Amino acid sequence: MSIADVPVKQWMCGPQQPLLFIAGPCVMEDEELVKRTSGELASLAEKLGVQLVYKSSFDKANRTSIHSFRGPGLEVGLEWLAKVKEATGLPVTTDVHEPEQARQASEVCDIVQIPAFLARQTDLLQAAAEGTAKHGGVVNIKKPQFVAPEDTVHAVTKCRESGNDRVLLTERGTTFGYGRLVNDFRCIPIMHDIGTPVIYDATHSVQMPGGKTTGGQRDMVWPLSRAAVACGCDGVFFETHPDPDRAKSDGPNMVPLSLAETLMTHLTRMRELTLELSSSEAFSHS
Repeated sequence: MSIADVPVKQWMCGPQQPLLFIAGPCVMEDEELVKRTSGELASLAEKLGVQLVYKSSFDKANRTSIHSFRGPGLEVGLEWLAKVKEATGLPVTTDVHEPEQARQASEVCDIVQIPAFLARQTDLLQAAAEGTAKHGGVVNIKKPQFVAPEDTVHAVTKCRESGNDRVLLTERGTTFGYGRLVNDFRCIPIMHDIGTPVIYDATHSVQMPGGKTTGGQRDMVWPLSRAAVACGCDGVFFETHPDPDRAKSDGPNMVPLSLAETLMTHLTRMRELTLELSSSEAFSHS
């Protein structure tokens, strides 16, 4: 199936387009963190000439402990994201967990993200698709850790039949036994066959679930994201924080903000090489 480019505000995501980066801290810890990270990422995007969407969560509803920090909540979070759009010009995204959240987020966010654990929830997908269709936005569906890549077609179809064919799919690892995620990079071309651009989630793929808090191997972000780009992903999602070891959520997985420029530079070069090779007859496949 041919893959149509998906517009994300001023950017374009698709197989022949530059990479789309989706980046920001896991959770909105406070307004100052949102201002700092969005400002620095916007400056980097302009400096490097890359496509970037700012991401942060208003509520981490699936934390391991009931006592864990969750975020400022929907109304405050959307207010802060609206300020990011106004101040930086960047498109913004956040994840939603309930249909009403999806409808409200669609009014502010250029991409509404469906968490992996919720990607089979029909009411949530319909609300996200209807809301983003109304406001010209995009739905990004995280592939569940327990679902085969070809079976994500059902989630995509629910969005398309609810009025929005601007859909992205994100590979974020597959559960392997207990407490491990693995990336099967066949997921990228398989999900391309559904007709959607594919994003690679570099930081959630290196999570190590289990125990009182989720661990992770942030040093694995680099080799895995390079592999994903080489396999043809159209964008890279990574969470970043000025001081990941002090972050209130997913610190072990996040890329230090000071290294974001290097990561994006490396992956941009990899993308350029991949596009060059894919356009040559010697590299073509059918």
